[in-house]
Amino acid sequence: MNNQPVKRSKTRVDLYGDRFRARGGSLSPRLQAVASYINENREVVLEHTAMEIAAATQTSDATVVRAIQALGFAGLRDLKQTMERWFGPSISSAEKMTSTVNALACDINSSIDFVLEGHQRACEALAEPENRAAMAQAAALLVEARQVAIFGIGASSILSEYVVRLFTRIGTPATPLNRTGMMLAEQLINLQRGDVLIMMAQKSAHREGQTTLREAKRLGIPTILLTHATDSRFSKEAQVVISVPRGGDNGKVPLHGPVLICLEMLVLSVASSAPQKTIKSMKRIQDLHRSIGKSGGKKG
Repeated sequence: MNNQPVKRSKTRVDLYGDRFRARGGSLSPRLQAVASYINENREVVLEHTAMEIAAATQTSDATVVRAIQALGFAGLRDLKQTMERWFGPSISSAEKMTSTVNALACDINSSIDFVLEGHQRACEALAEPENRAAMAQAAALLVEARQVAIFGIGASSILSEYVVRLFTRIGTPATPLNRTGMMLAEQLINLQRGDVLIMMAQKSAHREGQTTLREAKRLGIPTILLTHATDSRFSKEAQVVISVPRGGDNGKVPLHGPVLICLEMLVLSVASSAPQKTIKSMKRIQDLHRSIGKSGGKKG
């Protein structure tokens, strides 16, 4: 992972960076460790509590607060507000759609080309040797899995449900991790040693993803990450990273199709690696379906 601070427009004042450079050298080693961590992991810090920053820096939450105050901030909330102003406002889904449809200018052919070209670029990237090697690593883990857990929230939650069905059909037990809050906690409790985690996540180090990774790490569960943000914190924690371009450049709408393509590649790789189990499972599903069909309309 590249731990260099994210570069922003020169017209935007980097208040934290200025204070860190001016005062960081005079801090005690422990306070300096916290201040350096914040400087190098700004997007992560936006999602963290003082206790989570303390855990990452092997200090205490009181030390975290002292470090922040030593740089002239009132506290963590003041620091986060400063960071948010520096990052600038995030682009909403509505804004991305507006930017996309305005660029396409009500032209059906340009809409078709936008999607086709996005998928073509993604397929070319997935076919690169580095991604092929990562997929081979992922398939080797998945073939030996007791159960495959598929993490995806937001729009990816739909993909999670669908891919669970695909794995189940080929005889590989699978479970979705696609909720938030308490409902995600209830899904996570089903994880066990011997499972393998497939994670769909991008740049934002959201708490659902962080909690899932921590639980996977606690249980010794390897993580396969599908992402366009190969420099994210999630990428640093994963055992296998597959780069999946989704478009979305210049504020445009990202495509979810490339992620589905990658997931189907993984499912078929597992199916072809264990053909006897796959065929046996599919035949059993067919037999059950026939049984349901025969008794379906009869009244008891």
